[in-house]
Amino acid sequence: MHLPIIIVGGGLGGLSAAIHLAARGRRVVLLEKNERVGGKLNLVDADGFRFDTGPSLLTMPWVLRSVFAAAGRRMEDFLTITQLEPICRYRWLDGTRFDAYQNLPRLAEEIARIEPADVAGFLHFLAYAERIYHAAEGPFLLRPFDGVRDLLTPELFSGTFQIDPFRTVDQAVRSFFRSPYLRQVFNRYASYNGSSPFRAPATFNLIPYVEFVQGAWHVCGGMYQIARALAALAHDLGVEIRTNAPVERIEVRNGAASGVVLSGGEWLAASQVIVNADPRYAYASLLPGTEKTATRLARLESSYSGFVLLLGVNRIYPELAHHNIFFSSDYRAEFTAIVDMQTPAPDPTIYICAASVTDPSLAPPGHMNLFVLINAPVLNSRVNWTREATGYRNLILHKLEHMGLESLSQHIVFEQIWTPVTINERYNAPGGAIYGLASNNPWTAFLRPPLRAREVRGVYFTGGGTHPGGGIPLVLLSGRAVAERVLADAA
Repeated sequence: MHLPIIIVGGGLGGLSAAIHLAARGRRVVLLEKNERVGGKLNLVDADGFRFDTGPSLLTMPWVLRSVFAAAGRRMEDFLTITQLEPICRYRWLDGTRFDAYQNLPRLAEEIARIEPADVAGFLHFLAYAERIYHAAEGPFLLRPFDGVRDLLTPELFSGTFQIDPFRTVDQAVRSFFRSPYLRQVFNRYASYNGSSPFRAPATFNLIPYVEFVQGAWHVCGGMYQIARALAALAHDLGVEIRTNAPVERIEVRNGAASGVVLSGGEWLAASQVIVNADPRYAYASLLPGTEKTATRLARLESSYSGFVLLLGVNRIYPELAHHNIFFSSDYRAEFTAIVDMQTPAPDPTIYICAASVTDPSLAPPGHMNLFVLINAPVLNSRVNWTREATGYRNLILHKLEHMGLESLSQHIVFEQIWTPVTINERYNAPGGAIYGLASNNPWTAFLRPPLRAREVRGVYFTGGGTHPGGGIPLVLLSGRAVAERVLADAA
């Protein structure tokens, strides 16, 4: 019998790779260190509340649909998705509110209410962002990427200026919008991959295009249903999935991967090994003899981490939409604190996913499940989260109460606090970085570790730490791309 392809890590990239390989007749063993697959797309289910603890929004659903199609299945036989309107509700300390609709007439009304001149500005912005999307789609999103040479194509050079890499997100946004409120709304999209809008390249303005044009979706039953569905599909295809199976190291013989050793000492032989974990962690902890690469990657800038509150509350807040943003009063100062000073922002922007607004099954009757996320610096000597977590939690609750969630702290009946320490420990994410490397310069795409490890033959990477980046659709595309690379190398 042929040796299996072993996948280390059961996040969405690993599941996607497993499905694409198994659908092509390959034997696959997937090893996940935690009690369930999903990686950062995971859940807490307790006291009648269900919280998705990672991605809370599905975009580009055609990518997810394509994973099922690769196995000859229909996504709709596994999952039900529903489109959200509004996509997100934004609030400011002065009482201003803005609802971002996908429906264009309603969105235009909302923009006009804030700043009439920005309706035309938004339409111009959307056309500009569409050009970025189509210029980036081929060379960055859909094509397997093993290094700079793979990107040195006529297509890339012809699209260089269309992707607007030499301005920042903020500089581009300012050229389209007059309103400081709307500038803050569109700057926020840089935070989707853990970057600062004041440093990240304007290329990332393709993100709002994707959201407004291709839609924002919720998965009925919670976002974790995606992981459950992909695991079920992989199982149907014959993939062997082992949870509670942490890998201690990848075994290397004669410069090539020969298998893995589990933490209990069990050795599993493999033809090839795909790592669905942050490559920085893999080089530092799993791959022997790659200290130089580990040191080089450790010098690169991380994305930021997160401070999370999982709050079950025993009342309904009708002012909450499914997705909500409570903005800071000084966005630039907030990112200066998190990214440059590496300290928690004293006036943070607060994101709340209240999924029970759309999906009441996620909380008991008359209750709500609030997933509260605040951008936070990666682990460093300036912040002792054991000492500071409670105080920061109280600061956040006080701000939310001040901005309209009356007596929130008195209605909490279930609570968990996650800090960057939690994220680091659960997901082997260096420093608790949620999004891998930061994208705070135009060269980040070239600095990401490629799909194929150069130092060890037969080792590959998938997930948010490699090409094309983080987020559900990109990670799924990463799984497809690495499967194509593995199959090509084995041919």
